[in-house]
Amino acid sequence: MSPGVPTSLESHSVKMLAIMEQWDGKGSCHTDNTNQYLYLMLFKASLDAVVLYLCWRRLHTSFLSMCGLSIVLADVALLWSMTIVWFLGPEQSPVSTCFVLAHTSAAYAALPLPMVCLGLLDYLSEDKCLGKQGPLCKSLRNMALVLLVWVFAVVYSLGSAKNDPMEIEYLGGKTALVCEVQESPLVAYFVFGVFIAVILTLVPFWSRIPQWMREAERLSDLREEPPQYQRSDLMFNSTMDGDIKSGEENFLLENLQHRPSLWLSITLGFVTIWMPYLSISVACLLLGLGVPAYIIVNLLWLECTNSLLVGVAFWVKSNRLGPYSHLPDDVCLWRVYWHLSKGTNQQKLPTAVFNPSQGKRKTLLHV
Repeated sequence: MSPGVPTSLESHSVKMLAIMEQWDGKGSCHTDNTNQYLYLMLFKASLDAVVLYLCWRRLHTSFLSMCGLSIVLADVALLWSMTIVWFLGPEQSPVSTCFVLAHTSAAYAALPLPMVCLGLLDYLSEDKCLGKQGPLCKSLRNMALVLLVWVFAVVYSLGSAKNDPMEIEYLGGKTALVCEVQESPLVAYFVFGVFIAVILTLVPFWSRIPQWMREAERLSDLREEPPQYQRSDLMFNSTMDGDIKSGEENFLLENLQHRPSLWLSITLGFVTIWMPYLSISVACLLLGLGVPAYIIVNLLWLECTNSLLVGVAFWVKSNRLGPYSHLPDDVCLWRVYWHLSKGTNQQKLPTAVFNPSQGKRKTLLHV
């Protein structure tokens, strides 16, 4: 049993024991692990800061984006609470460390299911009746839904959390003061299920994946190539016809005989970004490293979930809307992988023409 790290109560249970204090049988060696939990909160807050910096531009664009912002604020509040408890000590602190950990773990464990369900519904209904709402109405609606989810989580934590510490004896007479906290089985099952599904999807096409990746990289480079004037996403299809038909690209296109289907291409785009996170998470699960809900439910997991849900919505709506529907996710290059599956460069390309009569960059005519 490692001090400061929650230890599983049972292998099949969603309950865990967080070690608050421990001492040997004679009471001569005493260890308080409150500072180690404070370090865990600080690590999570630092991870949130990194992801928040990378995703700052679209934090207000969708329901899941606002959920991510709310998790960051909750993590800051949790870090602040743990700091106060550690600074004041158990005698002067209004609440105990066990109270904070038990209730926050229960609240975080209740968040994933409503967030995932409402997030998927938000993306699938974006271009229907909800898509007719203005930005302000969408923001207010998302804020109300996020607040409702958190109210549900707090009510759940008040009814299910056990904040009374327990004293147990283990390892030949050693004694520990422990607190019961909760895991988030939905996050664990979600990560493991996505990992297995991705592996089973890509293994039959393993020999073709390197070729597809080279083609996707070429399309991405062509899209990001700086022109004399700024271009939209439409223009990377056809701006420089000479570049598209260069000898090296023609050779690559001729050898790319089998293009992936749209769902396979979208899966490849998702894996390119999120496979490292999925692999590390699955490795922790297989090694039996129990992680409490207030750690595993974080902004990184929510961004991975957001990319997955956007990919599903993009696959559902792309046949109707094409690759240029509004997508509140700029982590995965969905449009590049759409063109990879459709073989755009092997067909007659649409041409985006700049209208010089409207100034430097005002109108793009699609002909």
